[in-house]
Amino acid sequence: MKRATIIGFLLACCACSAPAAKGTTPSVAPAAPAAPALAPPALAAPATRRMEDPKAVYRVAVDGSPVRGPADALVTIVEAVDFECPFCRSLAPTLKQLEEANRGKVRFVLKHNPTSGHRRAVPAAALVEEAREERGDAKAWAVADRLLAAESLDRPSLERIAAAEGLDAAKVKLALDRPAHHIDRMRRDQNLLNALGAKATPTLFVNGRKITGAQPQAVIQAVIDEELAHARALVKAGTAPSQVYAQVVQRGASAPVMVDAPVVVSAAAPGTKVVVPLRSDDPALGPRSPVVTVVEFSDFQCPFCSRAVGTLKDVEQAHPAEVRIVFKHLPLPFHPNAVPAALAAEAAREQGKFWEMHDKLFANGQSLSGPAYEALAKEIGLDMGRFQAAVAAPSTRKRVEEDLAIASAVGVTGTPTFVVNGEVVVGAGGLPDAVARHLKAAKGGTP
Repeated sequence: MKRATIIGFLLACCACSAPAAKGTTPSVAPAAPAAPALAPPALAAPATRRMEDPKAVYRVAVDGSPVRGPADALVTIVEAVDFECPFCRSLAPTLKQLEEANRGKVRFVLKHNPTSGHRRAVPAAALVEEAREERGDAKAWAVADRLLAAESLDRPSLERIAAAEGLDAAKVKLALDRPAHHIDRMRRDQNLLNALGAKATPTLFVNGRKITGAQPQAVIQAVIDEELAHARALVKAGTAPSQVYAQVVQRGASAPVMVDAPVVVSAAAPGTKVVVPLRSDDPALGPRSPVVTVVEFSDFQCPFCSRAVGTLKDVEQAHPAEVRIVFKHLPLPFHPNAVPAALAAEAAREQGKFWEMHDKLFANGQSLSGPAYEALAKEIGLDMGRFQAAVAAPSTRKRVEEDLAIASAVGVTGTPTFVVNGEVVVGAGGLPDAVARHLKAAKGGTP
């Protein structure tokens, strides 16, 4: 089951594009004689790249899972969670804000997806199920909220949470000692999620529409708005509000739906002059007083960004005393691992190892996931407690969202896009020439 999508926040990648907002035309840079030199070398073949269809609707049963919100809510958000996953913890405040912003219109359903690399995830999930068994859905969600906000999920912390929520101490002890009592529920959830291709956490299904990763609030709200409009149309046609979700997902897909990824370039035409605000602590390589500053807008899941890494290293090595390279995040919403990867990179930046994580993420672009970020963090020697706390911190997400806002403000909608002393260069192919021109201009020549 598919419907048109209207996600105004979505941005475009040189390899893949987001759907345009209804009533608008995608902005594409006009053709110019120099365009072939500026385009990424591999632009000839990206139409064969496959991506999951952002318009697909999946059949996700509520299936007795803990529910929060009114039964007649027009939008149901199913959340697949691992309580030890730092990206689930990072998304939790966003979901709270969305709940408040859509009070009465949205209900939440919790599905367990504890990963094997998180040894405390299963006991935490067992505690949620124990709370549900003792005191119902509301208590299960109260415990889930505490788990996602807790500094630790060790045994004493779980017991304190249980006591604070008034659970039976003897039953809690049994649930934590022998979580097999609740394992069937977890396995049922995981079997469903795996079949739908939702192996990573967090994953949301908004009236069956899949959103993978800790995406920004605006992205999730856009899908909610679309689904509210569709649900209201169903109600107007005679569907009872309490039956909207069942009707929406009844013909939904039971396995991932894949489509070809279309091609689009940045909305800012090559050669456009822009001013990009920079922070003093933005990730940067090169001299503090450069002749040429290159600002890179990049997405860790974009294959063209990965290919641009070598070009940037060549530029850096060719002009070590003259060129400074500054990194800006532009994670694209249809790349499900892009935001979590950006959060991981920012968490590494806080420990002075952004570029080490940057290189690792691009080298592992085809296998990004929550456990992979943590494995990479360990490889580069990060303090894991600090890393996980930084990933979950609202301030880390805010930095990524600020970069997204800057990109939008200057008209950069594709990755990789570079701004060379204010000049927009789309794709890495034209970057060395642009740098050379601006160096020449700075030395008295003509750019």
